[in-house]
Amino acid sequence: MWRPVRSAMSRWGRLRQSFWFLPAMLCGLAVVLAETLIFLDRQLSDVDLGPLGLLITRVGESGSRDLLGAVAGSMLTVASTTFSITIAVLALSSSTYGPRLVRNFMADRGNQFVLGVLVATFLYSLLVLRSIRVLDEGSTDYFVPHLAVNVAVLLAVLSIGALVYFIHHISDSVQVWTLAREVRTDLLAAVDRLYPEKIGWDSRDVANGEAPRDVPASLDIDGVPVPSQATGYVQGVGHEDLLALAHKHDLVVSLRVRPGSHTIDGATLAVAWGRCHPDDDVLAEIGRAVRIGKARTPDEDVEFSVLVLEEMAVRALSPSTNDPYTAINALDDLSAGLVLLAGRRTPSPYRYDRQGHLRVVAPTVVLTDLMDHVLDAMRQYAVEHPSVLHRTLELVEQVGAATGQPAARARMDTQVQRLVEAFALSSPQSCDAEELSRHADRVRRSLAGPVLRGHP
Repeated sequence: MWRPVRSAMSRWGRLRQSFWFLPAMLCGLAVVLAETLIFLDRQLSDVDLGPLGLLITRVGESGSRDLLGAVAGSMLTVASTTFSITIAVLALSSSTYGPRLVRNFMADRGNQFVLGVLVATFLYSLLVLRSIRVLDEGSTDYFVPHLAVNVAVLLAVLSIGALVYFIHHISDSVQVWTLAREVRTDLLAAVDRLYPEKIGWDSRDVANGEAPRDVPASLDIDGVPVPSQATGYVQGVGHEDLLALAHKHDLVVSLRVRPGSHTIDGATLAVAWGRCHPDDDVLAEIGRAVRIGKARTPDEDVEFSVLVLEEMAVRALSPSTNDPYTAINALDDLSAGLVLLAGRRTPSPYRYDRQGHLRVVAPTVVLTDLMDHVLDAMRQYAVEHPSVLHRTLELVEQVGAATGQPAARARMDTQVQRLVEAFALSSPQSCDAEELSRHADRVRRSLAGPVLRGHP
């Protein structure tokens, strides 16, 4: 039986991915640490610590104020500087490689950690500074949390180390291979989640996109549309919730969207069919199972990561950039994800309950859709770069060797023909045209070759 893939990102998971979550957690720890050390200083003010007391430097009330003020002021300045550097890097990367890469910087744990350490050190210093005060009204004696002040110095040293790390990290993060590697990691993770190596299989699952016989014939006519309650992109679908809901109310739910689809308020998300028409509450529950956000994410949308790498390649081939090596680098990382996907079986869009009744019809992304999109883009933008075309043919050969789907191989063979024809129309030198033609013939022979065992 088909086993639904769990939602890749729970609400807690999305919260952890936000840019402010880690800095907020570190600020909370700074508050707890400051209050704890101030409390210990009060308890140990009259206690002889012996040799341990030598480790605590006592600089008095005035010195402690100056020290904490210097730490707090410098941390705020450094935090502002690092934030400005981050914004500058975001602007450079988005204009050069594509605005969709901004989310990688926002979700980067290194950037979050550095900002969190600097802000937490600033907050800690303010809280400790606030605790330095006169013991009794009219007295000249002050309470100085010497232990907390010494820890502030240690945090300042840690912040300097974080700043050095940040400079190295931000310099490395703008390298094209680093950006492409991060997107490739997202792509591989999405393939592993959505196209597991071992999935349940049922005899009712139908290959080649054909509908099984138990799909209601009047589903599109008598089905009740489920309207969208928001405008945005579908970020995920709760398949388990839909399956349970359809089973409970004896329905067949046919989704009209998939992760990555754009929808508008009032548009049809799904069609629900049953012997008894579902009421508004049931339709609202179905609608809530489709998570809509303001932007696409790679968590349940395998096509998104492919499009980001494709965009990197296309932008690199623009006349203003003219960087075919970056395009080749993007195709290298793209091939890793597509080869992995080619070796996996696409889950059936028809989902059944435990009693064997069809409950959910959910569209899925297939290999041919992704390959068509990539190869169309290369045919349109890479015809003036033979080296990129050769790397594109290598990608086709790698994916073709990894898949056992005759339809996918036939489709890629057609795309190879179109690629050679487009290059010939660009008036290349005869030597380049002949070399590409020979390479294409070799790839087409490999696509027409026997399918290896073990392929899905």
